[in-house]
Amino acid sequence: MIFITAKFQILPEHADNWPEISADFTAATRNEDGCLWFDWSRSLDDPNEYVLVEAFRDGDAGGAHVQSDHFKAAQQKLPPYLASTPKIVNFEVPQSDWSELGEMSVTR
Repeated sequence: MIFITAKFQILPEHADNWPEISADFTAATRNEDGCLWFDWSRSLDDPNEYVLVEAFRDGDAGGAHVQSDHFKAAQQKLPPYLASTPKIVNFEVPQSDWSELGEMSVTR
Protein backbone atom coordinates (compact mmCIF):
# COMPACT_ATOMS: atom_id res chain seq x y z
CA MET A 1 0.00 0.00 0.00
CA ILE A 2 0.95 3.64 -0.38
CA PHE A 3 0.92 5.25 3.09
CA ILE A 4 0.91 9.04 3.29
CA THR A 5 0.94 11.46 6.19
CA ALA A 6 0.67 15.17 5.51
CA LYS A 7 0.64 18.21 7.80
CA PHE A 8 -1.51 21.16 6.79
CA GLN A 9 -0.94 24.54 8.44
CA ILE A 10 -4.27 26.36 8.15
CA LEU A 11 -4.69 30.12 8.38
CA PRO A 12 -5.94 30.82 11.92
CA GLU A 13 -9.18 32.40 10.74
CA HIS A 14 -10.09 29.20 8.85
CA ALA A 15 -8.79 26.51 11.22
CA ASP A 16 -12.09 25.84 12.99
CA ASN A 17 -13.84 25.45 9.62
CA TRP A 18 -11.24 23.22 7.96
CA PRO A 19 -13.37 20.04 8.25
CA GLU A 20 -16.16 21.77 6.31
CA ILE A 21 -13.75 23.44 3.86
CA SER A 22 -12.16 20.09 2.97
CA ALA A 23 -15.37 18.02 3.24
CA ASP A 24 -16.07 17.57 -0.49
CA PHE A 25 -12.48 16.55 -1.19
CA THR A 26 -12.48 14.18 1.78
CA ALA A 27 -15.75 12.50 0.81
CA ALA A 28 -14.76 12.09 -2.84
CA THR A 29 -11.37 10.64 -1.92
CA ARG A 30 -12.90 8.18 0.55
CA ASN A 31 -15.17 6.98 -2.28
CA GLU A 32 -12.24 6.16 -4.57
CA ASP A 33 -11.95 2.45 -5.32
CA GLY A 34 -8.30 2.32 -4.23
CA CYS A 35 -8.57 4.45 -1.08
CA LEU A 36 -8.03 2.42 2.09
CA TRP A 37 -8.47 5.40 4.44
CA PHE A 38 -8.33 9.18 4.44
CA ASP A 39 -8.50 10.58 7.98
CA TRP A 40 -7.96 14.08 9.35
CA SER A 41 -6.85 14.86 12.92
CA ARG A 42 -6.27 18.20 14.56
CA SER A 43 -3.01 18.75 16.42
CA LEU A 44 -3.24 18.91 20.21
CA ASP A 45 -0.28 21.31 20.28
CA ASP A 46 -1.17 23.63 17.39
CA PRO A 47 -4.87 24.36 16.74
CA ASN A 48 -4.03 25.58 13.23
CA GLU A 49 -2.43 22.29 12.18
CA TYR A 50 -4.32 19.33 10.75
CA VAL A 51 -2.68 15.99 10.05
CA LEU A 52 -3.96 13.84 7.21
CA VAL A 53 -3.30 10.10 7.34
CA GLU A 54 -4.18 8.40 4.08
CA ALA A 55 -3.52 5.10 2.35
CA PHE A 56 -4.11 3.74 -1.13
CA ARG A 57 -4.13 0.13 -2.28
CA ASP A 58 -1.06 0.56 -4.53
CA GLY A 59 0.79 3.00 -6.75
CA ASP A 60 -1.89 2.81 -9.43
CA ALA A 61 -4.56 3.81 -6.91
CA GLY A 62 -2.37 6.65 -5.65
CA GLY A 63 -1.80 7.79 -9.22
CA ALA A 64 -5.52 7.70 -9.95
CA HIS A 65 -6.09 9.82 -6.85
CA VAL A 66 -3.79 12.65 -7.96
CA GLN A 67 -5.29 12.55 -11.47
CA SER A 68 -8.90 12.68 -10.24
CA ASP A 69 -11.15 15.65 -10.86
CA HIS A 70 -11.70 16.15 -7.12
CA PHE A 71 -7.94 16.27 -6.49
CA LYS A 72 -7.53 18.85 -9.24
CA ALA A 73 -10.43 20.85 -7.76
CA ALA A 74 -8.81 20.67 -4.30
CA GLN A 75 -5.56 22.01 -5.78
CA GLN A 76 -7.50 25.15 -6.68
CA LYS A 77 -9.86 25.38 -3.69
CA LEU A 78 -7.72 24.55 -0.65
CA PRO A 79 -4.46 26.61 -0.94
CA PRO A 80 -6.14 29.98 -0.18
CA TYR A 81 -6.97 28.59 3.29
CA LEU A 82 -3.41 27.43 3.98
CA ALA A 83 -0.70 29.33 5.83
CA SER A 84 2.08 27.35 4.11
CA THR A 85 2.71 24.49 1.70
CA PRO A 86 1.74 21.17 3.34
CA LYS A 87 4.52 18.82 4.43
CA ILE A 88 4.31 15.15 3.42
CA VAL A 89 5.78 11.74 4.10
CA ASN A 90 4.96 9.11 1.47
CA PHE A 91 6.01 5.46 1.60
CA GLU A 92 5.11 2.18 -0.01
CA VAL A 93 4.69 -0.41 2.73
CA PRO A 94 4.19 -4.18 2.36
CA GLN A 95 0.81 -4.43 4.09
CA SER A 96 -2.81 -3.49 3.39
CA ASP A 97 -4.15 -2.51 6.82
CA TRP A 98 -3.09 -1.31 10.27
CA SER A 99 -1.05 -3.68 12.42
CA GLU A 100 -1.60 -4.00 16.16
CA LEU A 101 0.75 -2.19 18.53
CA GLY A 102 1.79 -5.26 20.49
CA GLU A 103 3.68 -3.26 23.11
CA MET A 104 0.32 -1.89 24.31
CA SER A 105 -1.74 -5.04 23.88
CA VAL A 106 -5.17 -4.87 25.47
CA THR A 107 -6.75 -8.01 26.86
CA ARG A 108 -10.13 -7.94 28.57
